[in-house]
Amino acid sequence: MPYGRGRIFISACIVLLLMMHEVGCQPQPTDHKVFDVKNFNAVGDGTEDDAMALIRAWVAACRSGAAAKVLIPPGNFMASEVVFAGPCTATKPIIVEIQGTLLANTDLSSYSQGAWISIERVDGLLLTGPGTIDGRGKSVWKYGADSDLPLLPVALSLKSVENAKVGDLKFVNSMGFHLEVRDSKNIDISKVGITAPGDSPFTHGIHLTNSTNVKITDSVIGTGDDCVSIDYGTQSVLVAGVTCGPGHGLSVGSLGKLVDETNVNGITVTNCTLVKTKNGARIRSYHDSPKIEATNIVFEHLVMEGVQNPILIDQHYNSKDNSQQSSVRLSDIHFRDISGTSTSPIAINLNCSSLVPCEKVELANINLKPFDSTIKQLTSACSNAQIITQGQIFPSMPNRCT
Repeated sequence: MPYGRGRIFISACIVLLLMMHEVGCQPQPTDHKVFDVKNFNAVGDGTEDDAMALIRAWVAACRSGAAAKVLIPPGNFMASEVVFAGPCTATKPIIVEIQGTLLANTDLSSYSQGAWISIERVDGLLLTGPGTIDGRGKSVWKYGADSDLPLLPVALSLKSVENAKVGDLKFVNSMGFHLEVRDSKNIDISKVGITAPGDSPFTHGIHLTNSTNVKITDSVIGTGDDCVSIDYGTQSVLVAGVTCGPGHGLSVGSLGKLVDETNVNGITVTNCTLVKTKNGARIRSYHDSPKIEATNIVFEHLVMEGVQNPILIDQHYNSKDNSQQSSVRLSDIHFRDISGTSTSPIAINLNCSSLVPCEKVELANINLKPFDSTIKQLTSACSNAQIITQGQIFPSMPNRCT
């Protein structure tokens, strides 16, 4: 190539690269290598147990040292207990794409770790759909109704997971909790649908324990227990754009059941709608608890449609046989811009501990009305609480909360 033409060619390449940089056009990453579970002898007929095929596909992807995707294609893949364990050498994030339907083995003897599908010790994860995780809980819920028995298996458990996104998935009829996040951080859950009958026992939608920086957004959750429950040791949580119902509402707690629990801080629940749930915005703790704190908790911009207990603090939860008051200190609690209808006469109930009364409980712009004509008038109740009111409060609060 002549010298002048070469200079023009090189200059043109430089200009093109500069233009690509300016418009954000960067070289595309290498395509993920796909580890299709069918290539690891998964059958996908809804009858054969495909647990080992799923595990083998995960292990190969996890150890690949490259960009990797575990693919569960269209089909019905029945599986007993499955553990996807790290750490992985695959390029972050490793992808698990569920296109088909995962069906739980309904033989409870198949589960030894309290979960059906566990993802453990993974840093960098994208778990996506549009498939379905079907726990087939109907046949075993009768064993979970007794609270003295061990809880039934969680459908999907994230344990010691970091930097993960979960989205565009459907969860149906889990035996126990549908989705659990435990000892994890930087978790983003979005656009999930969770469905179970309102009378299915302990089928929480999403349960958080000892986790930090969790976002739950733009999801529809209807279960037999809490749509979202936020337990001990959890910090910096956002719940936004969630429609809840049926179920027991959006809850912080129950706190104080275990002796080694740690504090809860920085919880925001905003722009959510609750439809015919047992509770709305709820905080609860046990009697005779460890001395922990739950602080900086905000419930705001919520709509209640036929909710039994729209605003509830209950520090006497399930504690009738224990006279020792709760030692969970609740402070900096905010209920703001909450409207809708209540199916019970007491729409606001702040029932705090006499041992450590609630501090700095704000109620601002509350407008709750009776659900129907069977309720003549709504009232509020409070005990052992320091309250601050702003704007319109209906029903109005008592003058004193002693």
